[in-house]
Amino acid sequence: MKLTGLYIMAALYIFTGTMHFLRPKGFMQIMPKFVPWHYQLVLVSGICEIAFALLLLFPATRPIGAWLIIILLVAVFPANIQMAITFYQKQNPYLWLAILRLPLQFVLIWWAWLYTGK
Repeated sequence: MKLTGLYIMAALYIFTGTMHFLRPKGFMQIMPKFVPWHYQLVLVSGICEIAFALLLLFPATRPIGAWLIIILLVAVFPANIQMAITFYQKQNPYLWLAILRLPLQFVLIWWAWLYTGK
């Protein structure tokens, strides 16, 4: 079961990382205004998501991949906050999803932590 969860997690990050290249505007729109180079950072974060997910697939690199995913999740958390703020300001009907993403981030961190080797 633990390996199934690992493969599901890796697939989700590979998918999401790929979406950074296919639909970068959606990711750029949720980035806080104080963060520079939106497009470039969307691409870099997409590369990171894919690379870190691939690290999860191999036992020798799994712990470092999990820790890197945790760091990435912490780093992108301001974008999730910005998304919730923007959805609230624009009265977006999907505000509830943006709010749900905030605690979900902690679940994702816990999920990655399961594979850190602790």
